[in-house]
Amino acid sequence: MYLLTIRDGLVTRHIGPYQSPKQASDDLDRLLRHFGDRARWQIHALEEPASVIGSSSVATAA
Repeated sequence: MYLLTIRDGLVTRHIGPYQSPKQASDDLDRLLRHFGDRARWQIHALEEPASVIGSSSVATAA
């Protein structure tokens, strides 16, 4: 899954999730019309919660 983040000044919008980066990119063309010329964007790959928890270096107390 992928998430599209658009920053325009102090406003940050998170849009998605998308099944592929191509879908996010296609939607980006439509969405950028609503933002200023200086808007910045990024497509993020989302991680599954189990993979994040499993790779944590924090030890749990017993």
